[in-house]
Amino acid sequence: MKVAFALAVSLVAVTAYYFYIPLPSTISEPWKLMLLDGIFRGIVHVGKLAHWLGICHFIRVLDYTVTLDTLGPVTNENLRVTDTAVGGVNVRLYEWTGGAEGELKRGVVFFHGGGWALGSANAVRASKHFLQPEVLAQFSVDPERVAVSGDSAGGNLAAAVAQQVAMDSNVPVKFKVQSLIYPALQALDFNTPSYQQNQNVPILYRVLMVRFWLEYLNADLSLIDPLLINNHTALDQSTVDPHRPKVDWASLLPAEFREGYEPVLQALGTSRPVEEIPGLLDVRAAPLLAERDVLSRTPRAFILTCEHDVLRDDGLMYGSRLEEAGVDVTIDHHGDGFHGCLTFAFWPTHFKVGKRTLTNYISWLDQNL
Repeated sequence: MKVAFALAVSLVAVTAYYFYIPLPSTISEPWKLMLLDGIFRGIVHVGKLAHWLGICHFIRVLDYTVTLDTLGPVTNENLRVTDTAVGGVNVRLYEWTGGAEGELKRGVVFFHGGGWALGSANAVRASKHFLQPEVLAQFSVDPERVAVSGDSAGGNLAAAVAQQVAMDSNVPVKFKVQSLIYPALQALDFNTPSYQQNQNVPILYRVLMVRFWLEYLNADLSLIDPLLINNHTALDQSTVDPHRPKVDWASLLPAEFREGYEPVLQALGTSRPVEEIPGLLDVRAAPLLAERDVLSRTPRAFILTCEHDVLRDDGLMYGSRLEEAGVDVTIDHHGDGFHGCLTFAFWPTHFKVGKRTLTNYISWLDQNL
């Protein structure tokens, strides 16, 4: 009996040790988040082990665990859901079945998150194909009421697609609005105030975000450490100079988000990351680096940010740059939010902040699209 009791206590202690992490007092439902984060960290550990053993790539484990391929389309009386291809790209199509016959509907091109690891990366091709007048007509979508949207890495893709479509004269139909949910928009500064403040806050840790960038840009993972300390943007790296004002959070962030933080600027760095990873300076990968003229042509924007998220400042800086370029911007900031919270508005987590962010997101689209 004593042995069984001791084993039970030990198991509880080990479990508590694994799941417990100190969290900010203002974060939404911390114990629920600890449990969620523990599960996510477990998936990441399995991925790393599979990678180390040579079974499969780290990213493939994440892909298999949460990919849409394992969740079949579910249709009900108001919504028809099908898996199809648009422009040769596999997509999941959601169609509202209500309304009068022949009535045009609003459309949203949505890119889901997942560290650029899940699904297809052919975002531009799918978007341009969908925006063809004959394709919109096929799905009874009003060409004057189409939005582009996405969360996290999907927010990155949505912002990049919005820019490219806006600048492409061969695309006759343009997006009316862009709606970005805690988007990742730059890889030049991994020490913004939000990266410093939230580097160890789940579910998106700073080191994991850097790894996602390197995986996305097909780069050597040994560059994680130089990027973490901003060696790739040291003051002696002149290649980066034209882009420094675009990520200058000291001027782009509101004062309340800058207070207590200093820029991390190395005097001497290494040119290897920028030389080996051209995507670091490519606006197609880092939309925050776009020129003012490009930004000015993009549509009205909704940007959702969360206080306890390493990507908070990416969204806020992009909002500032869009406004400077004359674009109408709505910033929806949640002081108790964390990265991914909108996704967890549903079963089995039902986070309160998730439900609130989802409500605000849908409400803005309903009013502006």
